[in-house]
This record gives sequence, C-alpha cells and structure tokens, in this order.
Amino acid sequence: MAHSSLSPLSVATGDAVSPADANDAYSRYVNPQWVKLLNLLQMNVRYTRCTGARLETDDGRCVTDFLSGYCVHNTGHNHPHIVAAIQDELQRSGPAMLQSHVPELAGQLAEQLCQRAGGRLTKTFFCSSGSEGIETVIKFTRAHTGRAGILYANGAFHGLTCGALSMMGDPFWRDGFGPLLPEMEAIPFNDLAALETKLATRRFAALVLEPIQGEAGVCVPGQDYLAGAQALCRKFGTLFVLDEVQTGLGRTGKFLASHHYGVDPDMVVLAKALSGGLIPSGAVLMSDAIFRSVYNSLKRSIVHTSTYSENALAMRAGLATLEVLDAEHLADRAGQLGEVLRSRLRTELAGFEMVQEVRGIGLLSGIVFQPPKRLKLRMPFEAFRAIHPGMFGQMIVRRLFNDKGFLTQICGNNFMVLKVSPPLVVDESEIERFVFAVRDVVELAHTSTAFWSDALGLARRALDVI
Repeated sequence: MAHSSLSPLSVATGDAVSPADANDAYSRYVNPQWVKLLNLLQMNVRYTRCTGARLETDDGRCVTDFLSGYCVHNTGHNHPHIVAAIQDELQRSGPAMLQSHVPELAGQLAEQLCQRAGGRLTKTFFCSSGSEGIETVIKFTRAHTGRAGILYANGAFHGLTCGALSMMGDPFWRDGFGPLLPEMEAIPFNDLAALETKLATRRFAALVLEPIQGEAGVCVPGQDYLAGAQALCRKFGTLFVLDEVQTGLGRTGKFLASHHYGVDPDMVVLAKALSGGLIPSGAVLMSDAIFRSVYNSLKRSIVHTSTYSENALAMRAGLATLEVLDAEHLADRAGQLGEVLRSRLRTELAGFEMVQEVRGIGLLSGIVFQPPKRLKLRMPFEAFRAIHPGMFGQMIVRRLFNDKGFLTQICGNNFMVLKVSPPLVVDESEIERFVFAVRDVVELAHTSTAFWSDALGLARRALDVI
C-alpha cells in the first residue's frame, strides 16, 4: 500500500491554531470545566517551548516549573538526549507495535530496572500508566495468594481506574462511580499496630503503600514503619507492594524511595518519570514467584497483556531516561538540592503562623499550612474555606504563578499542603528564587488585605462559574 501523499505541512498543528480557537475546540470536544477552572485561576496560558525547568509562553513570560507534572519530568522537559533517542527510534521504522515478536528493547529496559531496584524484583510487566500498574498488582497478588482482600492507607492516591479507585478512601474521587471492588480496606498510614490487627485475619493478598504519600500531603513515614510493615506482611502471608509512581526514578535522592528504608518489597509500581515525560509508560517489578503465579503455562503466556505495554518508543525513552539519570547524577543531585531547598524554606518561613512545617525527602517536598490563630486572619480564612476547602491553597498557587512566575499546586488529598517538586535538573538559583517567592506570597497572606480581597473576588467568580 502506498504511503499517504499528505505532506507534514498539510497537517494542522498547534502553531496553526489561535489560542482562542484552541480553547474553544477543547471546551467543545474535551473538557469545558477544565478550561473554566484555568481561566478562573488566571493560569490558562499557552506554552510554546518547555526545556529543563523553564516554561515559555506565547506572551513572552517564563514560568519556572516546581510541579514537574506531578513528578513526571524528573529529567526536565524535553531532555535532548531522550528526544534524540525517540527520534532515532522513529527513523529506524522498526517494529514499534508488532506484538508478534520478542521486543528486545523491553528486555534491556526490564533488566536495568530490576538491577537498579534490587532485592527480589527480578521480573517486569510493562504498561502505560500507574493506574494500569495498580490493576496489575490487584490481579497478580490475588493470583499468587488466593486471597481477595487488599489493604491500602488512608490518604493514598493510586489512580482513577475502578480498581485503583477502590484503594482510595477520599469521597472526592469516588463519589458517583457506583460500587467499586469489594474487600478493599483502609488503615492509618504509619501505624503498625493497626496494620497488624488487619493482617492477623489473613484475608489480605497485599498491602499497597506509597513509601512517601504524595497527594496526602507529602507524608514521610517513621524510619521503621516500612520495615515493620514488611515484617508483618511476611508473618501473615500478605504481599508487600510499594507504589513508587511519584517517588521512583531518583525523585527522593535514591532510585527508589524504598531504598531509604532498607526494605525488599514483593512488587513495585513505576510510571510517570519512566520515559522522560514524553511517552506514556509504566512498569510493575515483581518476584519470580509472583510472576509464575500468573504466567505458569504456554496457555497463560498472554493472560495479562496491554496493547502499548512494550512499544519501542516507550522502551527507548525509558532506556534514555536511565542514561540521563546516571550521566547527570540526578538522584544524588535531588538528595542534595532537596536538603538545601527545605532548609532555606524553613529559615524564610519561620515565624509565619499559617506555616506549620516544611517536610519531604529529596526533591519531593510539602509546605504544610494551618489555620491562623489571630482573629483578623482567622475570619477571612474560615469564610473562604467554607466556600471551598481548597480556596486558601489555590490563592497561594495563583499568586506564585501570576506574580512570581512559578508553577506549583496543592496536594490532591490535602488542600493545606503546597507540593514542591521541581525537575531534578533544577539549579540552585531557581531554588533560591522560589524560596523568596514563597516567602513574599506567604508574607502577603499574613500582612495585606489585598490577598484576602483578591481571594473574595476569586470566590465570587467561582460561584458565578458554578
């Protein structure tokens, strides 16, 4: 069959569409509520070039990314080495999605991931997202143990497919989606006594934890919690599974966040940063024993698959991402710069009554806010929280974006925590600018009526939009 005669120039691109037309098309055919929200927050800008931690807009602004797409862009935006690897793979015109061959690149990437993860993690299942990885965990742990129950922690965020959503207790994410999977139960995070009580029933196939809870507010466990949880799982025959979708690939200063705690999980889920933020990709690392519980015969060799799971572009991007992490020592860099960032934030934010603490590991940090005590501040704070619990946090986000040129966001399950997770390629000057930007915005919230009157205006516009 002949190739299409269409030239690349005849295909519509983003550059050929005006911002207004692009917004209109998105509103008409994708999600009008998202456009309304971005407009409300005055964060609906058109990005034209993204490199490293730098985001350039069509109106000449430069925004510094301190969110990383929720820990997707560990290697920075459009890293040239990863882009070149993808381009090279495209130029090969090789078997990108043949699905009737042995994908050599998948074997190479799996070997590197298992070697870096270590311990009992010797097999890999590739998928396209963290949610899909969690679905894999549910199926494989049930197959291996013969049990149906899954334990998860309060505040967890594991994804938004029905299986993953069954492991998240926040009604914000669950409401309206009908009955979810049965036998999914929550426990308090960082509470070994509560965990032991549940595990002693021997009803649970797996305990699934984020080693550091991202959307719950960057909650860091006690130093002995994960090791204690692992020991209890071994005692009662439950598989110990870690969701490292946000925390893996160098984000916390080590390849896996679990490496800080000396544990040896039965399964680990990776995604987000795995392919440099350019190609959807995820991976579930597991022990041989768990793998054999599912793929135990020729007949069952394809019993769990995913169409895009081992596609050549994602595999090449994954290999290139690991090369960048190594060549630029990004995990070590994250550990060092994270300490600098939190230390500077603690110094500059000391004394502000609405700042409770700054916590985190590596370049995954959270600035934890709390209600003010002074009546002058408490009254407007409570008024805006009554309108929406995320109002205060979004005012901080909006001010940082519009006044200071920094992209951040509050945590999805804790609106009083500002997530701070820049690309691991961020430099010290950008960190220093961010620290002073946060200090200025927090000082404004404590001293200026303009902050609260602006928040009132935002609240009124929100009610009009709703």
